[in-house]
Amino acid sequence: MSNDLLTEVRDGVGIITFNRPERLNALSPELVEGFIDSTQRFESDKAVRCVLIRGAGDTFMAGGDVKGFHQSLVKDRYAHAASMEQRVVTGHLSIHRLRRMPKPVVVAVQGAAAGFGLSVVCAADLAIAADDAIFSLAYRHIGLTADGGVSYFLPRIVGERRALEIALLGERFTAAQALEWGLLNWIVPKQTLADKAFEIAAKLAAGPTRALAGAKRLLRGSLESSWDQQSAREAELIGETVASDDHLEGVTAFIEKRKPVFTGR
Repeated sequence: MSNDLLTEVRDGVGIITFNRPERLNALSPELVEGFIDSTQRFESDKAVRCVLIRGAGDTFMAGGDVKGFHQSLVKDRYAHAASMEQRVVTGHLSIHRLRRMPKPVVVAVQGAAAGFGLSVVCAADLAIAADDAIFSLAYRHIGLTADGGVSYFLPRIVGERRALEIALLGERFTAAQALEWGLLNWIVPKQTLADKAFEIAAKLAAGPTRALAGAKRLLRGSLESSWDQQSAREAELIGETVASDDHLEGVTAFIEKRKPVFTGR
């Protein structure tokens, strides 16, 4: 795998690090390929019980590599245009896996989260940011429409009117605004971001992961479901999790007045 993206597993947490700090972690073919590969591996790896996504250096992700776009356009504009749709379809594999994997996904943001970087923030289950974080959906500034699923996620998180403002104006907004609009769960001082993000991910990894996976499935599918469909899914998943070792451990620990030790079984 290219050094443009790094992975490790620690205490049940699968860590994905965008690693092009000299280019503000802008997308490269190697980074996209690594993101697809790592999300696939972490989705199926039983040792990974939570996924944490972060960026190396002072920036989370600046989105597409605009300098690379320019070089490609100048070299062969039509070849560049012909390949773009397929590149987007391929890149969406990683976003799809973040949404469907039966494990919590946490994203930690410092500096800028722009373009595809904002898409990753929206696709994650939980988001924490440093107090210096800046967000933008800057596609309009280079005459493009958005990708990474952000046109689906953003209006569901912030509402249609706010999403249109973010997309049509392309203006930067702060971590405080992102928290107010529901894009973030927490803001912390920059110097504590790495430790706090891993603390949250490790807490999730130590949790009843089958139940957490069920909660994710229920909530992620709720906006496309009727009440009858959703209530039936709740009953089905209760039926599955009530037979789990984690449920037995949870109620036993409650009775014994101790902290439960969950195994994900």
